[in-house]
Amino acid sequence: MPTLTALVTVYHGNNPEHLRQALESVSAQTRPADEILIVRDGPVPEEIAEVVSGFLGRTPTARQLELPVNRGLGPASQSALDEIDTDYFARLDADDLAEPERFAVQLEFLAAHPEIDVLGTAMSEFTDDDPDAVTGVRTLPEDHDAIARYARINTPVNHPSVMLRTSAVRRAGGYRDVHFMEDYDLWARMLTGGAQFHNLPQPLTRFRTGDDMFARRTGRGMFASERRLQRNLVEYGLVGRGRATFNLGVRTLYRALPPGLLKAVYRLIFHRDS
Repeated sequence: MPTLTALVTVYHGNNPEHLRQALESVSAQTRPADEILIVRDGPVPEEIAEVVSGFLGRTPTARQLELPVNRGLGPASQSALDEIDTDYFARLDADDLAEPERFAVQLEFLAAHPEIDVLGTAMSEFTDDDPDAVTGVRTLPEDHDAIARYARINTPVNHPSVMLRTSAVRRAGGYRDVHFMEDYDLWARMLTGGAQFHNLPQPLTRFRTGDDMFARRTGRGMFASERRLQRNLVEYGLVGRGRATFNLGVRTLYRALPPGLLKAVYRLIFHRDS
């Protein structure tokens, strides 16, 4: 049987109650992870530390990796990758939820399709305070060829939903520090390196949305991150310079939309009826 690590990164800005819910969803899997690795990305408030320590105390398969300073999602994820020795690892953000059957379904698919290195799923989106209030289902292309085409304009896998072959991620160079776009940068390197992708249409992850989500993705520093990402996509051979320039313009314009229009366009691009 393949072995699996569930990976959750935590930092000072997380909501303690949201983190508790995320960790409980990992421990409630019908096919439990062989290991749950919590990366503490720098110092955290006492409330978060208590959630983590309480979970560690009642979950024998869980352990913690403490980083002395906050370095961001990319470096924190890479620190975790250096610690993982299982065949696969599954991501979950510290404010999202995994459906109870998520790991079982993904591992079953991977067993039937051993060529797949990266397996994402659709995600049910919900409002900040009510996981049962689903506002839509975020979907992305399913088969590898469609994913590879879509990756030329946008990230092709929902990162909080993904299960990855550990060795394939290492071959691609692991996670790098590209602010808010660490996952897209990794997918690009894996695609151009020959890794095989697939997305399941089932919403096996619940994704927390709200004004904070849009504020983070339109905030200060995003243009510099976007410009660096597009340069990387050219360097990796995923896109040419013309496509990169087009991407930079379109994606910057999208982030500059007024909040109400931004949310409407987001729903139009990503949502199907729940």
